[in-house]
Amino acid sequence: MDEIGIGEVVRRSGVPASTLRYYEERGLITCVRRQGLARVFSVAVLDQLALIAVCRTAGFSLDEILLMFAPDGRPSPNREMLAAKADELDETIRKLALMRDDLRHAAACRAPTHMECPTFRRVLGQA
Repeated sequence: MDEIGIGEVVRRSGVPASTLRYYEERGLITCVRRQGLARVFSVAVLDQLALIAVCRTAGFSLDEILLMFAPDGRPSPNREMLAAKADELDETIRKLALMRDDLRHAAACRAPTHMECPTFRRVLGQA
């Protein structure tokens, strides 16, 4: 098994050592041994960290991400969770696109004041 020290994991993944220690504390990753006080990881930790990064970007909580790993630590994403998150992101994108369009309208609206603009009033009513 290829192993790398925590410094190399930090360098290759861009994840700070403090975050690696926190992920280890949460059970998301594990070190294979210690060399003095320094943690040593399997190179597979890089795949684990990549999955964690993707899941964090998508909005998964750390508890949800923990479910994306097999008991042996290998990435094993839950297809149902991925599909549900994709649906959630679709809804967020839809809402954000509507908000963007409303803001663009308000920025260019020819009404004397924003309060006289029906679109802006609708946005306020939805808030």
